[in-house]
Amino acid sequence: MGKLKCPSWCNCVPCFRAKFTPNHDTPLQPLPKPKEAEETEDGLPFIDAKDESDVLIIRKIDPCNIINGISHHTSKFEMMNRQFEPQLVVRRGQSFRLDITLNRPYNEEKDGVSFIFTVDDDEKPNYGHGTLVAVPLLKRADRHLSWNVVLENAVENTITVQVTTASDAVVAKWHMEVDTKIINDGAYSYSWDTGIYILFNPWCKHDQVYMKAEEWRDETVLNDVGIIWRGTANRMRPVIWKYDQFEKDILECSLYLIRVVGRVKNAYRADPVRTTRALAAAVNSADDLGAVMGNWSEDHSGGTPPTKWLGSKEILQKYYKKKKPVKYGQCWIFSGVLATICRAVGIPARAVTNYSSAHDTQSSLTVDYFMDEKGSVMEELNSDSIWNFHVWDEVWMQRPDLGRDYGGWQAVDATPQELSEEMYRVGPTSIFAIKQGEVLRPYDGAFLYAEVNADKVFWRYAGPTKPLKLLRKDVYGVGKQISTKAPGRFDREDITSSYKYPEKSHEERTTMLRALRQSENLFSRYYLNEDFNDVHFNFELRDDIKIGQPFDVSLVMKNRNKVVDYKISIILRVEVVTYRGKVGENVKKEDYNITVKADSTYEVKMKVTYEEYAKRVVDQCAFIISCLATVEDTKFEYYAQDDFRVRKPDIKIVLQDKPVENKEVTADIFVENPLPVPYKKGEFTIEGPGIEKNIKIKVKNNVPPGETAKGQFKFTPPRTGRHTIAAKFVSKEIDDVDGFLVIMVEPSKEENGSRL
Repeated sequence: MGKLKCPSWCNCVPCFRAKFTPNHDTPLQPLPKPKEAEETEDGLPFIDAKDESDVLIIRKIDPCNIINGISHHTSKFEMMNRQFEPQLVVRRGQSFRLDITLNRPYNEEKDGVSFIFTVDDDEKPNYGHGTLVAVPLLKRADRHLSWNVVLENAVENTITVQVTTASDAVVAKWHMEVDTKIINDGAYSYSWDTGIYILFNPWCKHDQVYMKAEEWRDETVLNDVGIIWRGTANRMRPVIWKYDQFEKDILECSLYLIRVVGRVKNAYRADPVRTTRALAAAVNSADDLGAVMGNWSEDHSGGTPPTKWLGSKEILQKYYKKKKPVKYGQCWIFSGVLATICRAVGIPARAVTNYSSAHDTQSSLTVDYFMDEKGSVMEELNSDSIWNFHVWDEVWMQRPDLGRDYGGWQAVDATPQELSEEMYRVGPTSIFAIKQGEVLRPYDGAFLYAEVNADKVFWRYAGPTKPLKLLRKDVYGVGKQISTKAPGRFDREDITSSYKYPEKSHEERTTMLRALRQSENLFSRYYLNEDFNDVHFNFELRDDIKIGQPFDVSLVMKNRNKVVDYKISIILRVEVVTYRGKVGENVKKEDYNITVKADSTYEVKMKVTYEEYAKRVVDQCAFIISCLATVEDTKFEYYAQDDFRVRKPDIKIVLQDKPVENKEVTADIFVENPLPVPYKKGEFTIEGPGIEKNIKIKVKNNVPPGETAKGQFKFTPPRTGRHTIAAKFVSKEIDDVDGFLVIMVEPSKEENGSRL
């Protein structure tokens, strides 16, 4: 059989090169494919020319990593600073410099030079897919070309070129070859071993992820440490998270998750919408071999409990090495890892916490609770839930698929909650669309809208043959204190107003009605149960409780009738609850039968001691407090529910000396014991600058109540600037205790002297 020939329209690498000449004056003249750079006995590349001494041969290419790293904001990437085989990391739509050493001076009159760029992991790079690009060396940029290579300077045997990539180039590792040709004579091909990693570019006005606000751009792309908010709406808790997007293997792992796990191929990898949507599924392992396995149980055997992770680096390095899901994660872990990946590839990303976050399983835009006659939630009937907090990410990009108004921050969630197009993921969803109640906009608008704005409804269930009775509807109980880290400082930024109009405003209710009209599931929920108003109820919780202390639950009743006394039966309950809203063990329950005299106030108070709640505490130290009060004469029922978290102590870190670059520093670390029992088998875990593997410090002795667990460690910061030390503490009696310290590392005196 004869050898098959490619059709005339083929754009494979050999055919594409055959259509392309490196002559900078006539770049579309046909050119035979140059021979590959094969080594001869003397180690030099094979040359196809009449006079070998006259052929332009490339001896070396300098990636100019210092210059390019500064201009592209990529100098902190580990692969740019390797002693051996450093790689080049640049951002698309922006020029980068290459210094090319030749065997002789470049002669633009007779030498033609062209650059062939291919996506490294594409088995069949193709011009039509955007994974194959050929560019001639030009004297000046050609605005008709999306890629340009321009001769900047020529000195003796070295030329300096500026390579400008397209602002919509595929985000991937690229490979470069250089073809040279003596016009009307022989040709030579040089294959460069150094990889070129091309990232999204929020500094480029033509990139889809361009961000004008410098403080937010620096925060959400360059900052490698941040805060993720946990806790409850009335007791918010900042927790340090080290993103470490520039560290070893992080960028390679990110591109692997996009290409292999997320299955984003070819030109689609240039699109941040498709990329982040795929990553939202690839970060969790619910339906693929994604990076992190979720676990919301109390059994974390075979893995690391979610509360022990300090950042993304260890998770992604472990995943990239074994290509198996890392155990275990919960919402803030998924968010932290996804933000790391987005920042690594150049997409601005920030972690966002929504307090009292609804999980609407029925797409009804309501969260429905069914109560029995004792005021206890009937778990078997409840599929909806409200999480104390839920963490997702926001990514910044334009949305050409939706229109100009819908660009900006987009919500994207990697926590495996509900299926979206047969995969566990949410988004990217336009925050602008959510605020306007446009729940049908892609992607997953209805689910996200319910998370921040669903109505919370309580029903009395008396049996399958009896009608439901509306106990209470709470239109303000979902979507509170939506928070992210403020740019440039370790403070909270409230972004609730970007998701919803103010509660109790006309715009907020109008938006809710607009969303309901678009929903296919309009749950019938508007019953009246508010005719009786003689007795005013106020359910109170004494907040700001440190773990180890008792707390009070109080119901205050004011009888506004001037002549009638009312008999009221009351049930007060305290139950543990996971941060996802799943009610656990009962801590305490008390029944009261009291009479509220006419025109008087009566308070019922229940005290809960540490001994009563200590053994039942679950992951986030959160409780749900509920009250069911029944006015006997009128059968009016009042139901109220609240959640809160007891506060754990903070770890303190103190340095003995000012931190200086490449100089060992000693630090003391300690945490108080607020419990009425001693800490046993305590251990600190520390991560910080110059600490390759987390430091573990065991506390040798038991720590009595009121005293302090102490430790000491040393570290050597490798570079100047701002850094963060993060720490965790666990013992048999307490876990999920954390703290951090921001430090400024000064340059060494030797370095200052050399600069002078």
